[in-house]
Amino acid sequence: MKFFKSLLTLSIITLFIGATSCQEDKYPDLGDGLFAEIVTNKGTMVAKLTYEKTPLTVASFVALAEGNHPMVKDSLKKGRPFYNGLIFHRVMNEFMIQGGDPNGNGSGGPGFKFGDEFDESLKHDKPGILSMANSGPATNGSQFFITEKPTPWLDNRHTVFGELVLGLNVHDSISNVQVEKGSNRPLDSVIIEQINIVRQGFSARKFDAPKTWEKELPLLEEKRKAKEEEARKKKEEEMRIAKEKEEKAAKEVLSTFNDYKSKATTSESGLMTYILKEGDGEKPTTADTVLINYQSHFSDGKLLGSNVKEVEEQFGKYNEVKEQRGFYQPKPISLDPTKIMEAGVREGLGNMKVGDKVFLYIPSHLAYGESGRGPIPANEDLMFIFEMVEIKK
Repeated sequence: MKFFKSLLTLSIITLFIGATSCQEDKYPDLGDGLFAEIVTNKGTMVAKLTYEKTPLTVASFVALAEGNHPMVKDSLKKGRPFYNGLIFHRVMNEFMIQGGDPNGNGSGGPGFKFGDEFDESLKHDKPGILSMANSGPATNGSQFFITEKPTPWLDNRHTVFGELVLGLNVHDSISNVQVEKGSNRPLDSVIIEQINIVRQGFSARKFDAPKTWEKELPLLEEKRKAKEEEARKKKEEEMRIAKEKEEKAAKEVLSTFNDYKSKATTSESGLMTYILKEGDGEKPTTADTVLINYQSHFSDGKLLGSNVKEVEEQFGKYNEVKEQRGFYQPKPISLDPTKIMEAGVREGLGNMKVGDKVFLYIPSHLAYGESGRGPIPANEDLMFIFEMVEIKK
């Protein structure tokens, strides 16, 4: 009897698994996953949702799309697919398209807000990234946007929770619609006709958005604190390593610079100059703007700043954001004497021609004197390496 009961149980389980696995996938070529099918009057886009990495955000989006979000209280919205019939109210070509606002102007939401859910592996690093719109930390609601190109400055400011796997051409066509100046609202409405949630594979079919929301919401603060502590420790370690690199590099460069000083010529003003490489280019005038590579140092050899990536890396001061913004390239400097505050820099650059690379030792009276400036203390001598790349035409 026990044998027959066991056999019956096994048969039922096998039947259940078979029935589950035999469900026809809507997008079989996409494989397993949780997908959002965004049907618009311009065509259909399909996003794969990162429900394992950002469960709370995905749960909120899915529950809104399916009309069963536990936090929706408005009787007109409760029990109805939230996004159907809304518009992409903000379209910025070469940036992103934004929708999900019931007011249609960027001011609305679902009647609740929740915190950010950042994952280090999810970045705004390509076209088609699906991310939450917000007005600041912990203000997520129903609005979302889809990028048209990499937007790394949005990382850790907006929660990435998916990416387009179909319909990038549709996204592009939406991005190119005519919009109102200022508001970037399309002149002809781009309507979200439906957002359908597609579950493919056993794990995705088990994803219960309302239950996941209620489970993950209380854990969000714990996760935030844990990530903050992890980030703090990581920052401390990075600062320790950077300090060690800076001290090592400063010691090495100070030895080199002292050698340069011993070979330098001193002008009447007290400026010390040593030519590292003599160029054969044109000598600019005070009416010109030149492109310069530079590195500036305190008197103990520590780096004040540089637009040369390798130099900042050597001193542990490399900054990824600076590179993204094009900082590590020759810097334009006007040779107009009224625009160069430091007398030593003015004199040193004024003696250079294109192709020259020089070392300057600038006494404090030719720099910032008794007052100092920012991180530069009073009566601080400074050291520079300047390379004149070209005259800007």
